[in-house]
Amino acid sequence: MINNHDEIERLKREIVELRKALEEAQETIKELRSQLAQNSGNSHWPSSRDKGKKRRNKSLRQKSAKKAGGQAGHEGRTLEFSAEPDRIESHRPERCANCQAPLDASHRLPGTERRQVIDIPPLQLEVVEHQVETVVCDCCGHLTTGVFPSDVTNPVQYGPRIKALTVYLKHEHFVPYQRTHDLLCDLFGASISPGTLENMVHQAAQRLQPVAEKIKTALLTEKVVHFDESGFYIGGERQWLHSAGSRRWTFYAPHRLRGRNATDAIDILPRFHGVAQHDHWAAYWQYEQCDHALCNAHLLRDLNAIEEDGNQPWATRFKHLLLAAKAVVATARNNNDLSLSPDKLAQVERIYHRLVTAALAANPPPPGGWPKGQRGRPRKTKARNLAERLDRYRRQILAFVYDFNVPFDNNLAERDIRMLKVQQKVSGCFRSSVGAVAFCTIRSYTSSLRKQGLDVWSALNSIFLGPLIEPAYPPV
Repeated sequence: MINNHDEIERLKREIVELRKALEEAQETIKELRSQLAQNSGNSHWPSSRDKGKKRRNKSLRQKSAKKAGGQAGHEGRTLEFSAEPDRIESHRPERCANCQAPLDASHRLPGTERRQVIDIPPLQLEVVEHQVETVVCDCCGHLTTGVFPSDVTNPVQYGPRIKALTVYLKHEHFVPYQRTHDLLCDLFGASISPGTLENMVHQAAQRLQPVAEKIKTALLTEKVVHFDESGFYIGGERQWLHSAGSRRWTFYAPHRLRGRNATDAIDILPRFHGVAQHDHWAAYWQYEQCDHALCNAHLLRDLNAIEEDGNQPWATRFKHLLLAAKAVVATARNNNDLSLSPDKLAQVERIYHRLVTAALAANPPPPGGWPKGQRGRPRKTKARNLAERLDRYRRQILAFVYDFNVPFDNNLAERDIRMLKVQQKVSGCFRSSVGAVAFCTIRSYTSSLRKQGLDVWSALNSIFLGPLIEPAYPPV
């Protein structure tokens, strides 16, 4: 006969086990639903992964009352007459429109109406032959031979401008070598093999290597440098492109690793003593000789994710705090203030502290403590992890409030690194590390030129024509 007491105890144990299994299943379902709801607005996903997903508008921007298009008072732009046209074509009537009498050059011109057409001249290759002459001296009979220009080294070769165009197409517009070959063949009748085009690019990269080193050194003098990294493929193997950039310079470097070994090898962050702005990647925090600032654009996306999960009203208020602080700083900067007033700064800190306290209180540890994850670390919820991050990194999150040199976000690095993604979409992966290094060297050069307002096309020509146009560097 079954003992009722034993049966009751067995059922109690089974209920406890089922409740535990149910809680684990509910937590797993919650995590999976959270993953399915991820998009570029509430995670670190790129917007390209949003295809097919219906997104709600989570923007906090207020709708403007302005109409679409140009606003009243906006200075319009149109084509203007050139004071010195390259060629003038006269269209003089040959006969009178009334009596058909001939109109020769002796007839007077009561007026002339002008119209100008802006176009590209006919595209064709120009072949320049260099001839070295040998001259006999009348005094001693010695034969003296002239010297070819230093860049004319082969019996037949391509000139500097077509090399500059190749580099421009490949690394400014990411046209693959085969399509560059087709383009040059269609436009100029120049059938240059993809291998020759690749050699032109590598020649440019080799000449620009000293410039890339100068850019790296120049970044060490900046007050704020933005750091980021993104995965890409070399010969089918997953590697990483690292970028370091400021408002004046950009430096790229490929490496097979993402973490500290890579940043040590690149050797910018280990020697940097300003403010390093980044997206909270763990490797950056290991460098304690510099200050740090976090990207609040990433933080806003994390707050969006917590807000969408529900029952976290502090997340919405925290978003409003960050955006309000950003607006206050922008107003102060427009007024040429160097910092916020002590009262305004204290207000921001006070609200920040209150919201962090509310975030921690809304996500307390469970009665038995946080469960252990696979690696033995506490397995906390996303909301708790974010609340603790807000608490631990207060000064780094509010760096833009304390120092007006620090931007609100790390978007400068995002813009710099985006060019790699465009390269991947247009041309795919790199076939060799040599090609990846050439890409990084040339892009470091052209990106720095653009940031300083210099003409990229003239600079690319100077690589092969000389003298080399370089970005401005800090005084030694």
